[in-house]
Amino acid sequence: MQVYLVGGAVRDQLLGHPYHEKDYVVVGATPEQLLAQGFQPVGKDFPVFLHPETKDEYALARTERKSGHGYHGFEFFTDVSVTLEEDLIRRDLTINAIAMDDDGKIYDPYHGHDDLNHKILRHVSDAFAEDPLRVLRVARFAARYHQYGFKVADETLELMQQLSASGELKALTAERVWKETSRALMEKDADVYFEVLRACGALKVLFPELDALYGVPQRPEYHPEIDCGIHTMMSLQQACKANYSLDVRFAVLVHDLGKALTPVEELPRHIMHEERGIQPVTEVCDRLKVPTNTKQLALAVCKEHLKSHQAFTLKAGTLWRLLQRLDVLRRPERVEAFIQACECDAKGRLGLEDRDYPQAAYLRRAMELVRNIKASDLPAEVKGPDIGEMLIQKRIDALAALKASHQ
Repeated sequence: MQVYLVGGAVRDQLLGHPYHEKDYVVVGATPEQLLAQGFQPVGKDFPVFLHPETKDEYALARTERKSGHGYHGFEFFTDVSVTLEEDLIRRDLTINAIAMDDDGKIYDPYHGHDDLNHKILRHVSDAFAEDPLRVLRVARFAARYHQYGFKVADETLELMQQLSASGELKALTAERVWKETSRALMEKDADVYFEVLRACGALKVLFPELDALYGVPQRPEYHPEIDCGIHTMMSLQQACKANYSLDVRFAVLVHDLGKALTPVEELPRHIMHEERGIQPVTEVCDRLKVPTNTKQLALAVCKEHLKSHQAFTLKAGTLWRLLQRLDVLRRPERVEAFIQACECDAKGRLGLEDRDYPQAAYLRRAMELVRNIKASDLPAEVKGPDIGEMLIQKRIDALAALKASHQ
């Protein structure tokens, strides 16, 4: 029985990239041997075991072959005769097909180390095209390692294009698409994920609402970058730069989907694009089964982001109603996330990436003011329904004073 460290831990160790999880492959062993050593079985489709102390995953060496559609359509074979090379060749990229033994010796039958050195994301074999999930994985790796200069190999991108055109991507479940996408959104260069998907045709299949933004013009005095798709990616870059949450990054990603629905005769203006965006944002969230809180923020940013930009000119009552819709009294964190997303929108423009956004401080001060006005501050003689009405009036008065101080 031989044990090898494989996959991401070896790749990132060689690259000098931080990693946390360790996966191992076991060659020349049976399930019974691992069970006798105290390993706990967890695999459903093939034998995977948890180490009794470290809880790291140990998988028996296996081969696989395509037997149906999608990423579930595979048959696996495990046996003591399966070699390390046979196990590694079923992996997606050469940089993920490197193994290391306990002595630190590298086993690299498919030249993954060379591709690491040359910053190339290259498929191991033509079997890559049998698993549609690999299109998303490669795009995610491109985003993760963009900081090191990695690019997708031309021949791998061609295979990804073939997969995108084959209809196989439609076999992916919403859960898997969202899992890969949410992980990609949290990378330092999340925009690269969507650019790679667009380059191989997968964006049009999986995110048609986002793909439709490319080529749609905007008014250059507000958007020097002009193209709506480019603006969306620039806004996402701002969210990544600020290390904002997943909810904020997703809200930024979909905030302008309504612009793809602007009638051609109205271009490059986008009147009412906020309202038009509600349906496509809802459809994306429902199709991908996006978590409720993530969806709610995305819809709020889509519908209200122009009001954030116009914050200084809003009447006190209008600003109060905006804060109410954002659930300021119960969920101040949602208001903060909303402000962050709107600032990314304002800065995601060519040449304006470092512009000031004083609306952010103004809205935070407005949130603080209304939250600090409580029923206990009212005169004792105020009772019943009058309490709610007086609280609203006091909050509006406070916002009116805030506006006056900024004029």
